[in-house]
Amino acid sequence: MVNSSGWKSRTRAVHGGARRSQYGEMAEAMYLTQGFAYPDAASAEARFVKSGADEFIYARYGNPTVAVFEERIASLEGCEDAFATASGMAAVSGALLALCQAGDHVVASRALFGSCLYVLEDVLGRYGVEVEFVDGTDLAQWQAAIRADTKLVFLESVSNPTLEVIDLPSVIEIAHKAGALVVVDNVFATPVFSRAAEHGADIIVYSATKHIDGQGRCLGGVILGSRELIRGKIEPYMKHTGGAMSPFNAWMLLSGLTTLELRVKAQAASAQAIAEALAGHAAVSNVLFPGLPAHPQHALAQAIMGGPGTVLAMDLKGGKTAAFAFMDALEIVLISNNLGDARSIATHPATTTHQRLPEDQKALLGITDGLIRLSVGLEDTGDLLADLQAALASV
Repeated sequence: MVNSSGWKSRTRAVHGGARRSQYGEMAEAMYLTQGFAYPDAASAEARFVKSGADEFIYARYGNPTVAVFEERIASLEGCEDAFATASGMAAVSGALLALCQAGDHVVASRALFGSCLYVLEDVLGRYGVEVEFVDGTDLAQWQAAIRADTKLVFLESVSNPTLEVIDLPSVIEIAHKAGALVVVDNVFATPVFSRAAEHGADIIVYSATKHIDGQGRCLGGVILGSRELIRGKIEPYMKHTGGAMSPFNAWMLLSGLTTLELRVKAQAASAQAIAEALAGHAAVSNVLFPGLPAHPQHALAQAIMGGPGTVLAMDLKGGKTAAFAFMDALEIVLISNNLGDARSIATHPATTTHQRLPEDQKALLGITDGLIRLSVGLEDTGDLLADLQAALASV
């Protein structure tokens, strides 16, 4: 295992946490095994009492390939440790359920992905956790909601799908003063633009399905934080409830990490150009993108991330009819519900990712019938813009 301290992010993304077998392979080895053999019974007993850094028991507990991914992404994010999960939602639900119990109080931003809302409202509520929602952009609401007995705070650093940017350092300061942990879903920020660990977030979660893979190939997630929290609280819950990442997916995600920064910065540059070109279009009432000066948290996004991300949203004047006509006219951009892919993707949140929300809640969050979420891929920027403008012309 190599020591990556002092390396820049692109070097850590290629070499961090590397383990090589006696064969000296260049690519990471993939250990497709569900269990591990012991030289004798005493060794098995000793490993169950305390496993060493390179000693494994069962794939649900840990695996050499998965361990490389965990160490590499932790190094990249600036965290002490990580636990890799089967999906992004396994990371979100695992972090929340591992840290909460009946009677706890949780404060969360209101603007969240639909599945995150389900975990907070339905699952945590079912088990006696009190969950209070606030406007994540309003520090006064955070201040009023976080109490002396608040267990944790949960938020998306950039909200899905309306791209609100949370003042992360200030929310963390408010939460920590009350003794609450801060759990940040950092998918839209990506590990490239993330400074969540630097700002003091206790737990950071990613859907590795998105930018980390970036190829639409596999599911994965990761929970990052201090070694004490990851191994003391997260690991026992995850290994006993079965949300661990498969070694094959870890192997693919390691490949994704090697090009992560190059891909994300190229996608963000295209997203910036597209947002600027579409702002003010006759068919569009609003373009939501942190890279635009007109975005309400533009200056904040620059200060806490230093980059705009790869996703934008636009609200079409004609509502659902216009949104569907626009999407159906696209030739390069695909209709799907994923994001962070090499392929550009258009999503209609009101009828897909956030369709389960009541109409009044959609209205509160700004999820209108005309809202389109656009995840910008790696295609030529000019080709993408021509495709989008032609589709808008058809509307």
